[in-house]
Amino acid sequence: MKRRIARLLLSIVMITGGLFAGSLAVAGPAQADGCYSWGRTLSEGSSGEDVRQLQIRVSGYPGSGSVLAIDGEYGPATKAAVTRFQRAYGLAADGVAGQNTFGKIYALQDNDCTPIHFTYSELNGCNSSWSGGAVSAAQAKANALRSMWKLEAMRHALGDKPIRVTSGFRSHACNDAVGGASNSRHLYGDGVDLGAGSHSLCTMAKQARNHGFRGILGPGYPGHNDHTHVDHRSSRYWSAPSCGI
Repeated sequence: MKRRIARLLLSIVMITGGLFAGSLAVAGPAQADGCYSWGRTLSEGSSGEDVRQLQIRVSGYPGSGSVLAIDGEYGPATKAAVTRFQRAYGLAADGVAGQNTFGKIYALQDNDCTPIHFTYSELNGCNSSWSGGAVSAAQAKANALRSMWKLEAMRHALGDKPIRVTSGFRSHACNDAVGGASNSRHLYGDGVDLGAGSHSLCTMAKQARNHGFRGILGPGYPGHNDHTHVDHRSSRYWSAPSCGI
């Protein structure tokens, strides 16, 4: 908690400094945490690993029914996602990722790159590692990270109330033990089950449509009356009949 407060104060200082300086450039090589720091302003036409890292963190803002490509190319879709992120947090919504935008991301980000309200352990409660699934351990973990940033955007849109994760990545052994489908997205690390809590299952199923999830299964879909499932499958499949989806 102390580390998060310190990082938030640092972000405020960075933003205030930028306002007085009248500049959008990131101030030197300063790092807000141990994960990732941006060293330049990014805008439409930029490309590179820094763009890809930004895309992961704004992937929950693609627009209703859309999915943001994590390709390292700052095109119109990335500009639009950055604009929505900026608007969501009360920043100047110009679609340019500079000091203020990065400062907000730093405030939302823990040292291991996860958003502050979700953890790797939360999305991997069934295994001792990220191996044993349908993809490499590194890919499963990367997929889980993308899911967490999308869930962070969804959480913010729902009033910053907690979202309860009940299942995430599963190895084949774990998936078999719980009776999961043989092609379950949980095996890929991007499938996440959400339980009712601060929000109803239908509220989460409906809201997920705005945050880059191609797969949404909820109440009314066989086996999903007690949770809402979201994932990154290759093509859209939404089914929560009891919620009107």
